[in-house]
Amino acid sequence: MALVAALLSRGYAVRATGRDVNAGRTYTGRGVSFVAAELTDPICAERLVAGMDVVFHAAALSSPWGRSETFRAVNVEATRRLLVAAQRAGCDSFVFISTPSVYSEPRDRVELTEQSPLAKRFANSYVETKYAAECLVRSSDAPGFATVALRPRALVGPNDRVLLPRLLRIARSGKFPLFRGGRALIELTDVRDAAEAAMAADEKRRSVGGMVFNISGGAPETARKTLGAVFAALELRTRFVESPYRLAAAVCAVAEFICSRLPGRPEPPATVSSLCTLAFSQTFDLTRAREQLGWSPRFSPKDAILYTAAHWKHHAPL
Repeated sequence: MALVAALLSRGYAVRATGRDVNAGRTYTGRGVSFVAAELTDPICAERLVAGMDVVFHAAALSSPWGRSETFRAVNVEATRRLLVAAQRAGCDSFVFISTPSVYSEPRDRVELTEQSPLAKRFANSYVETKYAAECLVRSSDAPGFATVALRPRALVGPNDRVLLPRLLRIARSGKFPLFRGGRALIELTDVRDAAEAAMAADEKRRSVGGMVFNISGGAPETARKTLGAVFAALELRTRFVESPYRLAAAVCAVAEFICSRLPGRPEPPATVSSLCTLAFSQTFDLTRAREQLGWSPRFSPKDAILYTAAHWKHHAPL
């Protein structure tokens, strides 16, 4: 929604897609052409991009848990079809929302640049398939068809269905585990900043084709302070409980093993990759985005949290 709003404010004629028909009605009410579609449907790609100048591809199966074949179908194969369709339709650019989880490991990593080594082993199928899709996008860059990838860190916004819901599911118990003293640094990214970065990538397409950019709020805060601000904004009374990371990771690994063998493969209460996000620092050097895109974050972590909390209090069950 933030990207749609930003595009409309810049005069773009917008066609949006998704499976959520109710969200589609909201888009249509704002003057957007909404096409209900499932990206895994082989025949929908050409219909979606026909007559468009640029594709902003932010759709994905974003979850720490799921079947690898499902992740590949949604994140890789659907992206491949959109790329082919966009080229055939004569689109000028293709902006892809990737993930900074490609850097994630069980260790602190700070001031990461786009040249920093990726993780020796990706945390899960989501990261593996998002990186595969990113490679497809960047390798498709060609004269007249610029492709750019963005890696926004810890996106926070009213329509978040990944980060906040999982945090709140735990916080509602009244206790929240804190690892390594809660000193891990987290850089939240306001979705409005991410939307501006996506538009900047399109505007600068002639000079940044084939490139990837790290995107974040640029203001690292400790996990303790960040989570405390989230819970306070949502008026949740949650107590932090110091927890040993290695023990928690071992318990999560066992839970993942068990859940992977149960009927329906239910998602475990927490995954090892989720623990890493809260236990280890990940911060970014945004020099490339500033210099090549002319982009810098405008919203602080507090802005992002309050913006999201205001929406959740009125529109989402807590």
